[in-house]
Amino acid sequence: MASVNVIDHPLVQHKLTLMRRKETSTASFRRLLSEISTLLAYEVTRDLPLEMIPIETPLAKIDAPNLSSKKLCLISILRAGNGLLDGMLDLIPSARVGHLGLYRDPHSLQAVEYYCKLPLDIDERLAIVLDPMLATGHSAVAALNRIKHYGARSIKFVCLVAAPEGIKTLQDAHPDVPIYTAAVDSHLNEHGYIVPGLGDAGDRLFGTK
Repeated sequence: MASVNVIDHPLVQHKLTLMRRKETSTASFRRLLSEISTLLAYEVTRDLPLEMIPIETPLAKIDAPNLSSKKLCLISILRAGNGLLDGMLDLIPSARVGHLGLYRDPHSLQAVEYYCKLPLDIDERLAIVLDPMLATGHSAVAALNRIKHYGARSIKFVCLVAAPEGIKTLQDAHPDVPIYTAAVDSHLNEHGYIVPGLGDAGDRLFGTK
């Protein structure tokens, strides 16, 4: 089964607590999500391969570590995924970007696709899929199905908060995709929201209801 990596860095946990508070403003929520996504990017890229290359410093010629492959692709699941995307691009500005539009049917809770634009060479890239909330897992599974259909072979899934139900759904469908999250919460309520969670990440990010 895919591994679940909980990022327990103190700064990540502190910023997540601020985001959970219902009185946190839209502007603060947006800023915190960008900040926390940069911290998550450090962890999700920790195992990128390095190679030694010759360089010359002002004092000497040396062999120094360099990324052996810069082929990364950040894929935002619209719309809330864009909140994670901005902070990660601050750290990885050369990454290609894909967008996948999905919404959750309020009755069936199933994911419905309305937009998809991915790099043509996605089969040659590490695809880092971004969605702040892993709730039922249906949107994540639909996204990964689509991304694999386009040829992606190396994929990581990054979220801010996950529910056990969503983790199981994703792992059952895509056991090869590791999950990176800042927290695994208690459960889903009858409406499919994560408890205690932080509410609807898209609404809080963009100030909509």
